[in-house]
Amino acid sequence: MAKILVVEDEQDLATLMRNWLEREHYLVEVVDDGLAALHQMRVSKFDLIILDLMLPGLNGMDVCRLFRQSHGTTPILMLTAKDSIEETEAGLDAGADDYLTKPFHFKVLAARLRALLRRGANATDYRLRVDDIVVDTSEYKVTKGGQEVHLLPKEFRLLEFLLRHRNQVFNAEELLTSVWESDSDALVDTVRGHIKRLRKKLDTPGRRSIISTVYGLGYKLEGSDA
Repeated sequence: MAKILVVEDEQDLATLMRNWLEREHYLVEVVDDGLAALHQMRVSKFDLIILDLMLPGLNGMDVCRLFRQSHGTTPILMLTAKDSIEETEAGLDAGADDYLTKPFHFKVLAARLRALLRRGANATDYRLRVDDIVVDTSEYKVTKGGQEVHLLPKEFRLLEFLLRHRNQVFNAEELLTSVWESDSDALVDTVRGHIKRLRKKLDTPGRRSIISTVYGLGYKLEGSDA
């Protein structure tokens, strides 16, 4: 379940994109200003950014350029009402990974996003495994020992994130940034509650939990490939 930042100041289009992408099972945040977008891109973790070219505060070209200059590596799909070769070239030179001209069909947008996500180093595998647990990120399905386990959306997102960053330690604040929306009311206790529920649903009695608590530091997912 990828986390996507949509940067678009046309409110109707931004709402349509949010609704479409959420139906496609993406976690979506929307901002409508270039400066606000650059701030979110620097303080939060996203799997992909949809960036409009014409924005108040700071245009999309400058947002993209400044983000890349600060060593941001998140894939960026740039949107524009202009379709000139020069404009496309300038956007790609600024650091965009792909370019889409308005108006566009949402199926085309979704296909472009899937292609960009496949390029990401952490998004190349659609079936993730640990011990006897299999996570199918294309079907949003989790099985343990061949039996389906029903997870809530945030539980699924948290499990996927930890699987893609196996053996890395994250504190609760880092998990909030990576898994929850920035404007969410979720607290540190929310993370603890989700970790507890994942353990209850996925751990094998008598065996060590796949999600370890590293006291004073945070949590990490352990286990061997099945």
